[in-house]
Amino acid sequence: MVELAPVKPDLLKWARSRGNLALSDLEERFPRYQEWEAGSRKPTIRQLEQFAELTHTPLGFLLLAQPPAESLPVPDFRTVRDQEIGGPSPDLLDTIHEMQRRQSWVRDYLVELGADPITFVGAAELTDPISKTVDSIRGALRLDRRWAQPIKSYEDALNLLLERAEDAGLLMMTSGIVGNNTRRVLDVSEFRGFVLIDEYAPLIFTNNRDAKSAQIFTLVHEIAHVWLGSSGLFDLERTISPDMDIERHCNRVAVELLLPRDQFNEAWKQSRAQDKFREISRRFRVSRVVVARRALDSKKITKEEFFSLYEELRNEDKPVKTENDGGNFYNTAHRRLGNRFSRLVSQGVREGRLAYRDAYRLTGLRGKTFDNYMARFGA
Repeated sequence: MVELAPVKPDLLKWARSRGNLALSDLEERFPRYQEWEAGSRKPTIRQLEQFAELTHTPLGFLLLAQPPAESLPVPDFRTVRDQEIGGPSPDLLDTIHEMQRRQSWVRDYLVELGADPITFVGAAELTDPISKTVDSIRGALRLDRRWAQPIKSYEDALNLLLERAEDAGLLMMTSGIVGNNTRRVLDVSEFRGFVLIDEYAPLIFTNNRDAKSAQIFTLVHEIAHVWLGSSGLFDLERTISPDMDIERHCNRVAVELLLPRDQFNEAWKQSRAQDKFREISRRFRVSRVVVARRALDSKKITKEEFFSLYEELRNEDKPVKTENDGGNFYNTAHRRLGNRFSRLVSQGVREGRLAYRDAYRLTGLRGKTFDNYMARFGA
């Protein structure tokens, strides 16, 4: 006799909504799915397991009396006035949880080794002058005031920032998918990045589906969070005019580091281009939205002109369809894991402080694939 699953229709509806799936999506896999939601028929245990996998829902959740109240494990700064932000997707939740597992291991490992806490985590205050925080970040990342202008491309500028941040002690991870699952694409419209604060292992994750110029701003914004000692989830579109002091501060720090006011004023005055925003954005390796934001702050344009420009430019940095990795699996894995994390995992395995099974779980790589990756990037 086939055993039926004791699942309530409300839990099925909740899981479908949570996974952002339409009825038609589920009916292709389960022809009688509508009867499940209506309560006139129940799925088998095997069908419920398949449903849980398809909706990326823990099986145990589906056996509860009512849908659980899921919340983000980090502060959500994606809200603007009069705008509702929906619940987190399974893709976002799973990504944050995966990053938390990695961060937790790194922290424990570094403490075990007797490492000192990173001094700049939480070193800044909201009341500090923006210039003070920017100078501190520049010093830690070894960036001079005109660091971006000699760089040939947005990608080169992003890679330099990632490299310098890791050298300073941050864990930097970038991906456009959940884990190694290419069918679970991270939605840029939901989030562009997040930061998890820890005095030993601060971690920044950026959504690699985003354009490079947008990733640069996200990265520096999240670095400003590290200086404040504040975790958070970020989406530029939903914080362009934030009510929250922390987001306002981090945006100002990011703009000043990427486009210093004095250099912007000089470039604005010297520019004879019809589109000053485009010319300056290319010179400083920032998006035109950032240039417009600086122009507003510098009273070069009015608030009305800024929001008109913002609506025009907001889609200029369109998300990429696939990760820009040149088609090389190991290069892609390296971007997802980051240089600092890869080296620490490799070191832990060599020292016998990290079992291979745990290293496989942390990296998502196994067997010869793990060995080949570590031989290339774990040294």
